[in-house]
Amino acid sequence: MSVDGSVVAAGTPRSTEYSVGAWRDIVAVAAGNVRTASNTGRSHTVGLRTNGTVVAVGWNGDGQCDVAGRADVVAVAGWRRTLAVLANGTAHATGRPDEGACEVDGWREIVATAAGDWHSVGLRADGSVLAAGDNDDGQCDIAHWHLRTR
Repeated sequence: MSVDGSVVAAGTPRSTEYSVGAWRDIVAVAAGNVRTASNTGRSHTVGLRTNGTVVAVGWNGDGQCDVAGRADVVAVAGWRRTLAVLANGTAHATGRPDEGACEVDGWREIVATAAGDWHSVGLRADGSVLAAGDNDDGQCDIAHWHLRTR
């Protein structure tokens, strides 16, 4: 991302997740890359514009690039899904629903999100952490997490 808000990507030119050349007024970028296998998605790139709208390009087999119409977004994350933090502190997800990682619509007071392989994590304004999705390896066992603020 350059100071004028344009985006440059490197990689295989024929891959659609690199189709960011026309993007302008971008303030944040998230890249969702996964292993190329029969049971996974592929890559997608998400951009947050200065006006709070979101753009996405790349593999869209689970609808992770279906971000049109979303506004008032202040942060984005991506990995098999696109996560958005809205200006009112709520979260929204679009993409692969299978493992429950998109079940973030009830989250409130969110200031940041992260997209793990099969799970989503949200940081609340009070420092507490929320998680949704596959917990096979304990990745959502965050009930007692609380980030300290200075």
